[in-house]
Amino acid sequence: MSHASISPRPLASARAPAPLQGTITVPGDKSISHRALMFGALAVGETRITGLLTGEDVLRTAAAMRALGAEVVQEPDGTWRVAGRGIGGLIEPEDVLDMGNSGTAARLLCGILASHPLFAVMTGDASLRRRPMRRVTDPLSATGARFAAREGGRLPLAIEGAREALPLAYRVPVPSAQVKSAILLAGLNAPGITRVEEPEATRDHSENMLRHFGASVRVDMAGAGRVIELRGQPELRAANVAVPGDPSSAAFPLVAALLVPGSQVTIPNVGLNPLRAGLFTTLRDMGARLDVRNERTEGGEPVGDLLVTGGALRGVDVPGERAPSMIDEYPVLAVAAACATGTTRLFGLKELRVKESDRLSATAALLVANGAKVEVMGDDMIVHGTGGPPAGGGWVETHMDHRIAMSALVLGMVSRDPIRIDDGAFIDTSFPGFVAKMNAAGARMTDAATADARAADVRAADAAVAGAAVPNLLADGA
Repeated sequence: MSHASISPRPLASARAPAPLQGTITVPGDKSISHRALMFGALAVGETRITGLLTGEDVLRTAAAMRALGAEVVQEPDGTWRVAGRGIGGLIEPEDVLDMGNSGTAARLLCGILASHPLFAVMTGDASLRRRPMRRVTDPLSATGARFAAREGGRLPLAIEGAREALPLAYRVPVPSAQVKSAILLAGLNAPGITRVEEPEATRDHSENMLRHFGASVRVDMAGAGRVIELRGQPELRAANVAVPGDPSSAAFPLVAALLVPGSQVTIPNVGLNPLRAGLFTTLRDMGARLDVRNERTEGGEPVGDLLVTGGALRGVDVPGERAPSMIDEYPVLAVAAACATGTTRLFGLKELRVKESDRLSATAALLVANGAKVEVMGDDMIVHGTGGPPAGGGWVETHMDHRIAMSALVLGMVSRDPIRIDDGAFIDTSFPGFVAKMNAAGARMTDAATADARAADVRAADAAVAGAAVPNLLADGA
């Protein structure tokens, strides 16, 4: 079901009446969930996946791999079972592949389809159809694949995979784990060595999972970046995957707990991959009390439990080279910066302009609508902290972007007046149950209509009290 067929759900978030307390579990890592399904479908044998995110984005990937011939089944206990087709064994889908809102799924699937000799058409919801695909389709065309898309390389996209795919040697011009992963996935069904050079290291879930499934991958450092080499046409072997909690999802309860005074919240089983940990580093620079307990390794990924304690934050400068390790967390980091003391400067945010929305502009608009002072200069953002709760009271246009929606709701938990968002229905694409979990910890998030009705009741009660007080005062005076 596309977002276009879901009724909008305006939401409101009011200041938390007490400190947040307890344990908040977050859904499985979205990046790893997509890849687990894809690699399981490309492997020989049966892969079992636990902790898989069951948001709409990942369910779109499951449906796509099923349409390409893999058996993908969710068991009653929540475990997913994927019976793969092997490298080169995918079949041509009978219908259009609808990727919903997921840019990750769409771009990675372009890589898989580019080196398989079949024809497919891919589309998505209104938000995804606005997002450019040329940064993956242009380099993938060198494999011998052919792509036909709307103006600007936008979906719907027709893909005719190469019959004898060529391996690629490609330098990624702008750090992007999606582009890198798409090229590596294409290289799986091409002979020889596929080589990707990235100027700055980006999240390496694809490399970790390739090794986990038995591929030969070599990674060499090259200054601030890396060179990844993959030997093509391996026989991937089925391998069970335990998906850790998504650090990008953990960012929202984490920042909320930092901002609501007196809060103490535990977020268990969170992925701690160093190439995803930029937000944790930045928040600690800002003075956050953030401890990691029970560190361990699961499925080649570091995992731990986060203990978050509320407290004052200070503004910092966040270098552009840190962006790849926290690219999805900038909206909620900007919320934290708006409540900090001093100025926070966020550099090198070009990648934010091609997310589910123009996240750079949407984040700035979110803050300005609620009383924060923000400047956008090129691809940089400067947030002048209030040293306390901002005014709030704004109406936020989310642009069908789940991270903008959740960031606004977090800000509403500390602002002086409630904050409303135009639509939160699509939050479930990445964080099913977000509102319920936050409310269980002490938040006050409701449907906007309910919040408006409550506010009207309060105003009516206040008016009634004021009206009743007038004759009483006159009587006393008489």
